[in-house]
Amino acid sequence: MKTLLLMRHAKSSWKDDKVGDHERPLNKRGLRDAPHMGRRLRGLPLPPQAILASTAVRARATAAAVAEALAFEGEVKLIPGFYSEAPEAYFTALRRLPAAVDVALIIAHNPSLEEMLTTLTGEDEHMPTAAIAHVTLPIKSWADLSPDTDATLTEFWRPKE
Repeated sequence: MKTLLLMRHAKSSWKDDKVGDHERPLNKRGLRDAPHMGRRLRGLPLPPQAILASTAVRARATAAAVAEALAFEGEVKLIPGFYSEAPEAYFTALRRLPAAVDVALIIAHNPSLEEMLTTLTGEDEHMPTAAIAHVTLPIKSWADLSPDTDATLTEFWRPKE
């Protein structure tokens, strides 16, 4: 069994209309919610062993805050395709993970995170900013992951809960 955590980036700022979508930073709420959700993940029996994130500024900042809250010692891997080519890019990146990784965390964007969740679990769950879906995958190797994998939505956390 493998565990996949899907997290939408924390709330971003729309203050500066000259900043492009890819470059938008986190706003005050996002700066609060990202580490809060990281601390929630710290309570899991097995914390993430791999963190994969979009290259967008808001996703990178979310990943950095979550990694710090988790005391994650690995490298956050930035995947350019998570910004524009997801959810196909999620499958590609996950299939490349070493078999020793049991828990992976993806930090990216909607609507592709919701599409990934629905594809794997059949659940139609709205993912607000900083929400995390905990998905259990009935696979032994990440290389076996496919859109046909019959996964289970085990838990769903929102920052306001």
